[in-house]
Amino acid sequence: MQILTPHVYWAQRHGEIFLRVELSDAKNLNISLQENNTLQFRAQGHGAKGDNEYEFSLEFLEPVQPEINHKSTQRQVDIKIKKQEERWWDRLTLQEKKPLFLAPDFDRWLDESDAEMELQAKEEKINKISVESRVRKDPYLGLKKGYLFMYNLVQFLGFSWIFVNMTVRLFILGQDSFYDTFHTTADMMYFCQMMAVLEVVNPLLGLVKTGFFPAMIQVAGRNVILFVIFGSVEEMQNKPVVFFVFYLWSTIEIFRYPFYMLACINTEWKLLTWLRYSLWIPLYPLGVIAEAVAVIQSLPIFDETRLFSLPLPAMLGHSLSFSYSLQLYLVLMFLGLFINFRHLYKQRRRRFRSRKRKVH
Repeated sequence: MQILTPHVYWAQRHGEIFLRVELSDAKNLNISLQENNTLQFRAQGHGAKGDNEYEFSLEFLEPVQPEINHKSTQRQVDIKIKKQEERWWDRLTLQEKKPLFLAPDFDRWLDESDAEMELQAKEEKINKISVESRVRKDPYLGLKKGYLFMYNLVQFLGFSWIFVNMTVRLFILGQDSFYDTFHTTADMMYFCQMMAVLEVVNPLLGLVKTGFFPAMIQVAGRNVILFVIFGSVEEMQNKPVVFFVFYLWSTIEIFRYPFYMLACINTEWKLLTWLRYSLWIPLYPLGVIAEAVAVIQSLPIFDETRLFSLPLPAMLGHSLSFSYSLQLYLVLMFLGLFINFRHLYKQRRRRFRSRKRKVH
């Protein structure tokens, strides 16, 4: 009977070799590892040349363990061999020229960096399972997730109302809508920003893993603009800058809060994830610039009205204008922009890096 060579496809990981032999209905399998680190394969089955006896041999590049795991199906023979040392091989065989019957198994193929990421992901999964098995389950986990879901839902609905209201008025009234933005949306913005104080409390209570300091910077900064600059100075409430500040805030939040809502129920929408971690890159700095414009426009008003001025002894003058505090606040605002931008960018990198690992 004529002896033929079957088609063989291979792939590797740091610790294993995978071989797929294209031989269906294989019988009389004889697979062994010789002393010279050579795999010998012989079987009868249906291959490229029909029903026949097929055989091949492969001398591996480096030593492998003698145990050979194989599984024969109606379509093929799968072979798995463990390497003696866990390391990446440049090629499969000792001879540099690849045998004609051997080809890469692209269904299993990974390059070295991808294989390292796969290995790291497996280790992280094992560590996570190990930690979860040791950590006592939180009996209030469902209650905490329910609270966070409802909080994010309420905030999403609030900022969505602001965004839709401003967008509709912009289409109907055009630039005229700039001048009464505060009077039409301020109540809802007050509500949302007072609720946002919980975002500073939640990390302190351990309800979320986000940092306390970045949350405090954002919430405190927005509340200064809303309650001090816009809320207490009537002359600022009719200025167009209010429209731009409110619109940029709401545009960011209508994607951020639903992302956190879905996270509470362990669900991810890829488009929403991308929007949540990408839109803030242009919108967040633009929002800070709009806030800075509002502060600068309010400085002469505070100087003139002496609102919130600090009384001084008579020998030093009548009072210290609140505008000096706002000038200092401008410096802190851009410092906060740098801190928060760096924090958010790190979050974005970690998020998309973990998603890439899941894909592989």
